[in-house]
Amino acid sequence: MLYARHHDRMMIPPRTTRLGAAAALLSALLIGGTVGSATAADTSAAAVGSICYSDLPSQAHDTLDLIEAGGPFPYTQDGSVFQNREGILPSQSTGYYHEYTVKTPGSSTRGARRIVTGEEYQEDYYTADHYASFDLVDHGC
Repeated sequence: MLYARHHDRMMIPPRTTRLGAAAALLSALLIGGTVGSATAADTSAAAVGSICYSDLPSQAHDTLDLIEAGGPFPYTQDGSVFQNREGILPSQSTGYYHEYTVKTPGSSTRGARRIVTGEEYQEDYYTADHYASFDLVDHGC
């Protein structure tokens, strides 16, 4: 798969279909181990909620449109690799996730809101609290 380069950062390819991949990933996240034997992966999956695309703030829609178009992005950090240091998202190899700023009206900084994308399943996660929690974006509602 070919990737576009933007300011010497590897960018994920435009998304061609999100609904099927998001539904499959959400189904995988909702299927976990038993209550008494939760593993680290089960705990991470349980920490990820879901949000309808229509329920996202308008600025998140703007960010997703920019991701789809391949930029240009308003912040130099946009498109950088998200390390998943918090361990909330499903464990993946370094470089799998990328982060993008969701503008916060009235904020003089980047604020706390982000979209984090995943390559293989072309999933989009939204965080309003700077990585303390994530919601998988359901593009079908």
